[in-house]
Amino acid sequence: MADGLDRLWTPHRMTYISGGDRPEGGYEEPAGCPFCLAPGLPPERSLVVARGEHVFAVLNLYPYNPGHLLVCPYRHVADYTALDQAETVELAAFTQTAMRVVRQVSSAHGFNLGMNQGGVAGAGIAAHLHQHVVPRWGGDINFMPVIGRTKVLPQLLSDTRELLARAWPS
Repeated sequence: MADGLDRLWTPHRMTYISGGDRPEGGYEEPAGCPFCLAPGLPPERSLVVARGEHVFAVLNLYPYNPGHLLVCPYRHVADYTALDQAETVELAAFTQTAMRVVRQVSSAHGFNLGMNQGGVAGAGIAAHLHQHVVPRWGGDINFMPVIGRTKVLPQLLSDTRELLARAWPS
């Protein structure tokens, strides 16, 4: 029976939903961890926006909003309390810079910042700590995610990465 709704198909999301992109051994070991692998890949494949001494900023492959960044330590560590002082300081500084850069290039009105510590807290990759920096705009929660269970992203991730990387201070 027809329900009168149009469909916006996003088949690329099935890989995330089904876990089809998870390595066979999981994310516990650095060899299967996308956050450990990303810094070694070319920028157009890794989506890394900026690199520091202890942390890096990378676009979320499955963003909640355009410009959704993750700030990750290079070291494969799961818990925030396991970071050393230098990592903690640089993670905080990169989070601040990420907010400034996203505001500069996209005029974000606000941000959600956070870490999900452990699988029970919602971490998709609990084995490698990552700080979410999610830009928000007034009215960005519209009918698409609420009714259509679909998120509309107006820009390719590679284009977003290039825009943010160019604006990131050196």
